[in-house]
Amino acid sequence: MGKFVNSIDEFFTFCEENDVQFVDLRFTDIKGTWHHVSYRKSAVTREILENGFPFDGSSIDAWQPINRSDMILKADVPTAFLDPFTADPTVILFCDVYDIYKERMYERCPRSIAKATLKHAESLGIADAAYFGPENEFFVFDNIQFVDNPNEAGYKIDTEEGEWNSNTSYSDMYNSGHRPGNKGGYFPVAPTDSMVDLRAEMMMVLEQVGLEVILGHHEVAQGQGEIGIVFSDIIGAADNVQKLKYVVKMVAHLNGKTATFMPKPIFGDNGNGMHVHQSLWKDGKNLFYEKGNYANLSEMALNYIGGVFKHARAIAAFTNPTTNSYKRLIPGFEAPSILTYSMQNRSASCRIPYGSGEKSTRVEMRFPDSTACPYLAFAALMMAGLDGIKNKDIPIGPMDEDLFELTLDEIREKGIPQMPHTLRGSLESLIRDNDFLKPVFTPEFINAYKDYRFKRDVWPDEGRPTAYEFKTTYQC
Repeated sequence: MGKFVNSIDEFFTFCEENDVQFVDLRFTDIKGTWHHVSYRKSAVTREILENGFPFDGSSIDAWQPINRSDMILKADVPTAFLDPFTADPTVILFCDVYDIYKERMYERCPRSIAKATLKHAESLGIADAAYFGPENEFFVFDNIQFVDNPNEAGYKIDTEEGEWNSNTSYSDMYNSGHRPGNKGGYFPVAPTDSMVDLRAEMMMVLEQVGLEVILGHHEVAQGQGEIGIVFSDIIGAADNVQKLKYVVKMVAHLNGKTATFMPKPIFGDNGNGMHVHQSLWKDGKNLFYEKGNYANLSEMALNYIGGVFKHARAIAAFTNPTTNSYKRLIPGFEAPSILTYSMQNRSASCRIPYGSGEKSTRVEMRFPDSTACPYLAFAALMMAGLDGIKNKDIPIGPMDEDLFELTLDEIREKGIPQMPHTLRGSLESLIRDNDFLKPVFTPEFINAYKDYRFKRDVWPDEGRPTAYEFKTTYQC
């Protein structure tokens, strides 16, 4: 619906036609978490839409100190769409954050960083458009419990599709026995696929909020699904990720279930990724296409891949920003960590999709996951790619063999770089390698982001014993 609102006048007309009672302002923090504040429609004037809405930036993680807390939300009016879940008609607006102290867009606002990335590409004369197509996988569970206390820690998840329920006696229903099993969930029909109607509802609601839905299907793991939507420009694609995550979680919630985009919630089964398709364009031409080359990839596309691979360990701080992210990036679960490229080969970190013609040739980076803030992840990937274009970086490859079959010694012998194995490793790489980001990511932001991730994720995780450590160490 947002595409039909192109001006403030059209916004007010849209509100009148839909009897809108509330205007909900949405903005994204550095974790990728969506925040909101709701205004009564009667309080929203042309003046406040033009000048911005005040809010407290000190109450958002890793943003402003309390003595410089006043910030402004600048509504992006053409993003307007109706919230499909509220009892009263509510219109949602994506917002950017404005820094009143420096009189510019806030350097820690992820959406503003993504916008600046495209402007940087334009200033270099390389591209005037960047298209991104994320694929967000998710799990739907029937129950989740977890505890984290000084003397106890643990979690328990459940899905009716879990093979552990094969011998469960249910008080209100019989045990059907139809379950996908470990790694058995790719494309089974009902009743093994228990989420057909749930995904269909998600797809219908996604269309209500303005996304162009292509398909939905069960993924490899138990309780796992994916919904494919049409690509967009770098900002639109990141906006769409926020919409998709909101809709998936809410539809699951309203159906008495819980959805998560956590990369690796089930030990021994596949995890959730966010494969990211990318291409650069200029004057309506796909700069990644050159007929007759390997996979029809242009030299610029190879340089882009080379830049991403050269900086991948630092990029991972944004594309794989949680400790759980690295439990997914291990061999054997279709989560590639080996930095090479290949046509059609899903074991490579970069896949070139099959049958790509002039309009559809693109590169698919397969290592990111959905715990990433989409604006920061897409911006970091693009900045690395632009750096690769500038420096004519050439990636190792192509490699069409099954890379999951290679041993670590064979990977080293071939000289193939790998993704970091921990979040600490990615953040330490970011400390050493961040010059390629600096035209858009300020040093102040990089330091704040790095410090926040160490304090929130790395150090608390490293300081906690786990159940497996008790299993292996208690009797030593």
